[in-house]
Amino acid sequence: MDRGLAWKLQIALLILLLAPCRVNAFERYARIKKYDPYFVKYSKRFFGPAFDWRNFKAQAIAESGLRPDARSKVGAGGLMQIMPATFKEISKKCPYIKGSRFHPRWNIAAGIYYDRQLWKTWRARRPFEDRLAFMFGSFNAGKMNVIKAQKLAHKKGLNPNLWRSVKSTLPRVTGRRSRETIAYVDKINRIKGVLR
Repeated sequence: MDRGLAWKLQIALLILLLAPCRVNAFERYARIKKYDPYFVKYSKRFFGPAFDWRNFKAQAIAESGLRPDARSKVGAGGLMQIMPATFKEISKKCPYIKGSRFHPRWNIAAGIYYDRQLWKTWRARRPFEDRLAFMFGSFNAGKMNVIKAQKLAHKKGLNPNLWRSVKSTLPRVTGRRSRETIAYVDKINRIKGVLR
């Protein structure tokens, strides 16, 4: 057997063996139900009863591993990793969101409320899964960075309303950080698959 072919087969086998482990790593979160009532309640409140609340649980898993005391290097905190200024702004717009941003209920409420604001930004005709990706990508990279990537996609003749087009141009906007955003959206999708 050709050495190059043998090497490729070994790599493919390794990928196949490791792929289930990555998904299985998220299976334990399906058994954690502690915060589910908050995800259900605020998903219904901000997105309506037909919207799958597991989208937001998957996002919280990607953000914090469902740790309410999680803190990032840049100051984001809680289950949904909300920045202090963002939480303060949301609290002013939604007076029923009160208390500490580290309290799971208020952090989840604020995160889903913020997702709703981003969701409304991406109203253009696009597949539902793409709209979710735009929302989550904006949560991670910032709405204006996604808009800039969208404009670049349009200039390149790509469909700016598809996430795959934005994925291809995001590196020109956010540089190496684009890998984090793209991986973040992909991770949420993988987690959602386990939560169903």
